[in-house]
Amino acid sequence: MTRMLIIGPPGSGKGTQAERISERLGVVAISTGDIFRANVRGETPLGVEAKKYMDAGDFVPDSVTNKMVRDRLSEADVEDGFLLDGYPRTTAQVDYLDEILANGDQKLDVVLQLTADDEELVARLLGRAKETGRSDDNEGVIRHRLDLYHEQTEAVVAKYAERGILTQVDGIGGIDEVTDRVMQAIKEAQAA
Repeated sequence: MTRMLIIGPPGSGKGTQAERISERLGVVAISTGDIFRANVRGETPLGVEAKKYMDAGDFVPDSVTNKMVRDRLSEADVEDGFLLDGYPRTTAQVDYLDEILANGDQKLDVVLQLTADDEELVARLLGRAKETGRSDDNEGVIRHRLDLYHEQTEAVVAKYAERGILTQVDGIGGIDEVTDRVMQAIKEAQAA
């Protein structure tokens, strides 16, 4: 059974690697970004609210995000493990996730951080914006999201490092090459 997080700056390949980890380990990948985008497309009340923040490059407020994650982690398909992608992003969300897991007598097994250079990430995200037409990927918004990551999410990384469950992997390189590094890092973390 594996309960894990994948953390990294925007454009570091979290979504791609989360899909591959999910497939190889047989656990459900839960992406808060995908859930937000689905709600935006469906123009749900959550989607309308989330879009305002996403278009500005800001994080969706904890109150909205926490409820969504709590609901998702109560579903039956996560009983054998999960991989959270995009949550928690703040130390307050770490505390909330700890509470959710403790209520189910669970804990995280590993926190995987993909690392990458900011300039490489900006180039990647601008390329992705051209391919997909994402309204939240222009250079100003991308740099703002990277600044938010450094300001807020790095404190999350530090918290998990203190607990001894953080594993860092270089996210630069070919997709298969990064996947090989990720799977080796997970294997080593689980053996420790």
